[in-house]
Amino acid sequence: MHLLLVEDDLTLRATLQRSLSRSGMRVDVCHDGALALPLWQSLLPDVVVLDLNLPNVDGLDVLRSARQASLDTPVLLLTARGTVGDKVLGLNAGADDYLPKPFDLDELEARVRALHRRHSNSPRAPAEDSVRVGPLRFEPANGAMYLRQDIMDVTPRELALLRALMAKPGHAVAKERLFEIVFPGEDHVHYEAIEVVVHRLRKKLADTGVTLMTLRGLGYLLKASS
Repeated sequence: MHLLLVEDDLTLRATLQRSLSRSGMRVDVCHDGALALPLWQSLLPDVVVLDLNLPNVDGLDVLRSARQASLDTPVLLLTARGTVGDKVLGLNAGADDYLPKPFDLDELEARVRALHRRHSNSPRAPAEDSVRVGPLRFEPANGAMYLRQDIMDVTPRELALLRALMAKPGHAVAKERLFEIVFPGEDHVHYEAIEVVVHRLRKKLADTGVTLMTLRGLGYLLKASS
C-alpha cells in the first residue's frame, strides 16, 4: 500500500512513517499544506493521512481542493480538534474517516487498511476521458493539467477556471458563472477576484499556443491557435 502522510509535527511524522513502513507500507511524507496537493497529484497514493493543522494551507482547504480536482483517494483526517462540529466539517469536505489526537498507532493502521480495502473493493465509475484544447490536456484520473507532456504549475483556482473554459473551447463562459465555479460558496470574496485569477492564468498561458480571451459583455473564452 502506498500512503501519503501530511503532518507538520516532526516527531509524530517520523514516528508514523517508521511504524507504518515497518508494517509493509510505502510512506511518503509532507509537512506543509501548500505542498500537499501537488505532491498528492504527482504520487497518486492509495490512502492519504491528513492533519488539519498545517502551515500555510489548512488541511480542510487541501482536502476541498483535492476533491475539486477529482482526486478520489480515501482520506483519514488527523486532528487535535475533537468537537463534533469539526468532525462534520471534515466529513463534509470529503474525508472518509476521522481520528482525533492522541490516538493509538494500531488503531491508525487498522483504519488506514480498512479505507484501502473498502476503496479497492468498491465499484468504480467509468474513467472520464481527458479533455484537450490545443497543447493543453486535463487528466481526470489524477486531476492534473498538462501543457504538452509537462504538468502545469497552476493553483486550484486557476485549475478550476481552466477546466470550466476547456469544457467550452471557443465559446464564451460568463464571468458570473466562472466566479461560482472558482469561488464556490465564498460570499466574502469580491466579485472582481475572478479578474485576478484570469490575469495570472493569462500570463502562464503566454506563448503556449492557447489564448485566454475577454469578450466584453459575454465573459471569457479559451482559444487554441490554429
